[in-house]
Amino acid sequence: MRADIRESWSLDPATPITRQISRILRERIIQVDLKPGDRLSESEVARFYDVSRQPVREAFIRLADQGLLAILPQRGTIISRIGYNAVLDARFLREAIEADIAKILAGQQDAAVIRELRAQLDHQAQVGQDTPQDFFGYDDLFHRTLAEAAGKGGAWKQIEGLKSQMDRVRFLSLGQFPQRKLIAQHGAIVDAIERGAVPQANAAVRRHLREVLSELPQIVAANAAYFELPEGALPQPVHAPIQGYAEDGLTSD
Repeated sequence: MRADIRESWSLDPATPITRQISRILRERIIQVDLKPGDRLSESEVARFYDVSRQPVREAFIRLADQGLLAILPQRGTIISRIGYNAVLDARFLREAIEADIAKILAGQQDAAVIRELRAQLDHQAQVGQDTPQDFFGYDDLFHRTLAEAAGKGGAWKQIEGLKSQMDRVRFLSLGQFPQRKLIAQHGAIVDAIERGAVPQANAAVRRHLREVLSELPQIVAANAAYFELPEGALPQPVHAPIQGYAEDGLTSD
């Protein structure tokens, strides 16, 4: 393993080791510090962090369950390629969950939650276009805040596991990241929640989470070696329709 690990990729003795190793390796895979096809050694990871092999083995299993690692008997462990169909499925599931979260919040119209979300929008707007990695963190914070405010923190933990492949795609797209557009979409979500406009909140989340699909073909073309692609033509994403909105270029059920 490389020695130039960020401070955020160091271990905290007060936190369970397996959880930390899982988080660190997940971040490194998503941020393409560890690339698809790279090999990981259980013993080397354990030696680098000065821990036993057991928590590393457990972390590998967790990451394999998320589709980030392939543990091959007699051949070792490698970083998995990004599953194209897995990206489509994860985005579909995330949209279904987060659209309902927005509907819950629009029904509550909690002033404290809205103030927090507005403050986060201000922070997002201050992130420079030349530091999209910082916006990546603010974007996750925004969506996690929505889930926790709706009393669905447990659902967010499930989403985090599901969206690993989506996050890898998002990180590959940082160079063409439509940052201002995404902030405007976040603002539309907050506006609808503040007005108590349940259908509009639902629609705003769905449109926002479909944004990555507009860039997916270009991302795949630019990073073909990183993807596990299906045979033949790439399948088109299929969505639940958004009532009252037509979406150019996207198919609906």
